[in-house]
Amino acid sequence: QVQLVESGGGLVQAGGSLRLSCAASGGIFSNCAMAWFRQVAGKEREFVVGSSRSGALTNYADSVKGRFTISRDNAKNAVYLQMNSLKPEDTAVYYCTACAGGSWNSQTVWSYWGQGTQVTVSS
Repeated sequence: QVQLVESGGGLVQAGGSLRLSCAASGGIFSNCAMAWFRQVAGKEREFVVGSSRSGALTNYADSVKGRFTISRDNAKNAVYLQMNSLKPEDTAVYYCTACAGGSWNSQTVWSYWGQGTQVTVSS
């Protein structure tokens, strides 16, 4: 029943913008923290940004501060990642995750994951 589905990925030029969406089902959206991770083939999945249940508290990875913004909409059961000033190093599969049982930056503490959406930034 619990499901997270990402969308909005694609190919953009460096300096461009993209907004990712994560649709949640199963009655978890309003009761859990949410986060975005990303992963490049052959590398470890890394924390991008997390948000508390209300969205009042957020934590961004240093690499995306000032460029990415997380937001959530309880009415739509969705969480978003607005990505601006994209760089080639932002290229990765982006994953939505929910319900943390510990430190947000560790992927092992999150209970639910989406399948990911590919973001490719060209030079």
